[in-house]
Amino acid sequence: MRLRQIEVFHAVYTTGSISAAARALHVSQPSVSKVLHHTQSKLGLKLFALVRGRLVATDEAHALFVEVNEIFERLGSLQKTISNIKNIGGGHIRLGVVPSLGLHVAPLAIARFRQLHPEVTFDVQTLHHDELFQALYERTCDIAIAYAPPLHPRMKRRLLNTAQMVLLFQRGDLPDVGDSVSLTLLNGRDVVGMTASGPVGDALASEMRRRKVEVHEVVSNQTFYTAAALTSHGAGMTVVDEFTARATVHNGVAFRPFAPPIRFNVDCVFLEDRRPSKAAEEFIGLFKSVVGEIQEGVDDAENADETPVLMAGRSG
Repeated sequence: MRLRQIEVFHAVYTTGSISAAARALHVSQPSVSKVLHHTQSKLGLKLFALVRGRLVATDEAHALFVEVNEIFERLGSLQKTISNIKNIGGGHIRLGVVPSLGLHVAPLAIARFRQLHPEVTFDVQTLHHDELFQALYERTCDIAIAYAPPLHPRMKRRLLNTAQMVLLFQRGDLPDVGDSVSLTLLNGRDVVGMTASGPVGDALASEMRRRKVEVHEVVSNQTFYTAAALTSHGAGMTVVDEFTARATVHNGVAFRPFAPPIRFNVDCVFLEDRRPSKAAEEFIGLFKSVVGEIQEGVDDAENADETPVLMAGRSG
């Protein structure tokens, strides 16, 4: 099938009529009919049947659409990549961040950067770890900032800072809590858990197994900010990154770091063969400063040698 045949078949299949497909493709109805007829003749397949005045896809069309749709999506990705290439060096930063950094840290950093450089524009995506590399490969983002991203031969990582996991809880649940808590405090308690939170969540689960901490997981979810919202509404305490906790706390909710601390890296990631632009480099530096400012006041008094560190590439 040629590209034009793929476009016409996809349009007719998804819209359900020749006229709607013609409008979607900005061509005449006879043109769509001609291409569709030629495609069916060339393939030796009947793709659509006229039933009570409307086109109905055949079983052959359904089978073909699975493959055609994948090609069509790749074409869309290609067009977006071409558009992105045109914007390179044009004062535009395409940023990917993990969802919890999108709550407070990234918006604050972007706002400050725009005050300094109002001519620079941003495109921001929130990305889970399994989406991170795909976004960089497809050039839908220039740089990504994540927690302990895994090692990859085509990626370069730049350490921005270290951060830590904290316990988020309703104040009434721990009225006499100190400045820090032990992970063993969670033993036997109702906890909002994480089912897919990337390397940091995996490493936390490993640390809990090592410390023989068993909890009653009352709710499972996939993001730190959802876990924090559940805790805020009284579903149970949870363990989240410190940035999510700081964006969540209010009169009824508090957080405490663990003793010893449970740390992880905050890294900036980009393609090895595509270094950040001058604007992106300056933004990375500002983002690092914002992270440091937000972390002021965090209790880091524990000896680093006694700290279970959650670094990139580790699972426990």
